[in-house]
Amino acid sequence: MPIQILPARLANQIAAGEVVERPASVVKELVENSLDSGATSIEIDIEKGGHKRILIRDNGSGIVHDELALALSRHATSKIAKLDDLEAICSLGFRGEALASISSVARLSLSSKPKEQTQAWQAHCEGRDMQVQLNPVAHPDGTSVDVVDLFFNTPARRKFLRTEKTEFAHIDEIVRRIALSRFDVSFSLKHNGKLLRKYPAVKVQGSELKRLANICGKEFSEQCIELNSQYQQFELKGWLAQPEQAKPHGDFQYFYVNGRMMRDKLINHAVRQAFEGLIGADLYPAYVLYLTLEPNQVDVNVHPAKHEVRFHQARLVHDFIYRALTDSLNQYFQQGQQHPPEVNVLPNAEPNHNYIQALQRPTSEPKVDDVLSSYGSASSQSSGSSGTFANKDKAEHLVNSSQVIKQSSKNYQQLMTPTQSINSAEQATTLPGQWLQVTDKKILIKVDKKFYLLETQALHLNVMSKIYADTMPVSQPLLMPISIKATADLLAQAKALYQPLLENSVEIGWTPNRIILRKVPAGLRQFRWIECLEDILSCTELDTKMVRKHLLTCMVSAEETDLSQIQELWQQFVHSSVNLEHDMAKIATPVNLDDWLNMHE
Repeated sequence: MPIQILPARLANQIAAGEVVERPASVVKELVENSLDSGATSIEIDIEKGGHKRILIRDNGSGIVHDELALALSRHATSKIAKLDDLEAICSLGFRGEALASISSVARLSLSSKPKEQTQAWQAHCEGRDMQVQLNPVAHPDGTSVDVVDLFFNTPARRKFLRTEKTEFAHIDEIVRRIALSRFDVSFSLKHNGKLLRKYPAVKVQGSELKRLANICGKEFSEQCIELNSQYQQFELKGWLAQPEQAKPHGDFQYFYVNGRMMRDKLINHAVRQAFEGLIGADLYPAYVLYLTLEPNQVDVNVHPAKHEVRFHQARLVHDFIYRALTDSLNQYFQQGQQHPPEVNVLPNAEPNHNYIQALQRPTSEPKVDDVLSSYGSASSQSSGSSGTFANKDKAEHLVNSSQVIKQSSKNYQQLMTPTQSINSAEQATTLPGQWLQVTDKKILIKVDKKFYLLETQALHLNVMSKIYADTMPVSQPLLMPISIKATADLLAQAKALYQPLLENSVEIGWTPNRIILRKVPAGLRQFRWIECLEDILSCTELDTKMVRKHLLTCMVSAEETDLSQIQELWQQFVHSSVNLEHDMAKIATPVNLDDWLNMHE
């Protein structure tokens, strides 16, 4: 498409471009123009941090002689011609403002030679007068843009430029970000005549890690989690740093939408949500991610610097990114566990306890299509593994499994959810006990004319030990795995406890320096697992029943129960007791009321 001045109606529809802010913004605009021209080699030469000179050379398609002067006019571009083009932008640039804006605040020379043209020409322009001079020059195929004395005619703006070192650091970061967006293009960056960066083009697919190591560091490239996920017209691929490699700053966050670097709030929220619970609130995940979708599904004409976009299906994009990342992180945790294959040791049936009544609560059964739409059916592939909900068969399996989980969790839901008042007339005749709460963990109770000081944690543990005397409910994945740092001793203990915990429906995994809790017994996800996980791993016994006892003790110790829950626990204790007076010794201490009152006056 030839370069032409955009019609006024179309130009008015374009979001106003940001004026040239600093040397780095000049480099960004000119390098993006080179990429749009089809260049496979781009050389960037900087002097004095860009204050003195910025020279960009490429081997792109070039600009013909007749369009060279026009290219320096405002709203002159070859990338769009009509309003429909604005609805599906495929190029990095489209406003036709970059060269005009730069030439208005600097001395700019634009030299170019298309392959089919025998003579190269140069257009020179200085300042706001926009008078262009054309002269023949010697130049290879491609284009060079030479920007000298930036802000020479605007001293106030020149005064606000930072030091040479700071401005070059911004240029270096821009080049790094652009180099990560196009592995098929070679980039070189010089400063004051010294070659500082050279990123050769990646000619063999799968060799991208070399450039990744040059830009993000060897540690990132060697330990990153590779991601490749697709759903409908969306594709997300790239690399994630392991959660333990999270940074105290967000400098290692690179996200691209259709090859355009982005810093979008919706994208940041989805990524942050995926890493929630895996990294500290003051840390930032490191990643290099590429989202590809149809150009007409994203509007890039909304931000002056093109750093943000507007997705036509914003919620779907957010959930797709979140789901793809969580699937890849979960698969990474599973692969980090260096243990034999999964062992299915639990029957898929509800434990039969006569003293627990089923909770009468209306439920609606999930449908396969609901599951597919809820989870996006993202067929995430990380290191050759398929996604969590890759097809309908897996979704059907999920629905069937959910019935088992529902039944297995009924017992504890009944236990922890009061269904009627403990003070009702009917219960007053069948349920012994008068209450006086002393502290959060002690209650004074009267049973058969005797007074006891009831330990609420002992009561809680006693009831749970009866419910789960034979087996724990079928395991259920946590919505987000819980991760804690691991010392060498704790890691060794986790490996030793892996099988006993698995037989108690608790599944853990590990990496060299972290331990991850992935699955817990159904109905018990509300427990404060993050607070008791380290205590659970301190168990020195390896017998399944002893581990279960230790597990329940840790869970109860970390839990806080209110009075209504304690009353419900007491109800279950009384109903399951054969000899109440004998069983009271397990959870309470007899007291003399007069002595106790005198002691606490």
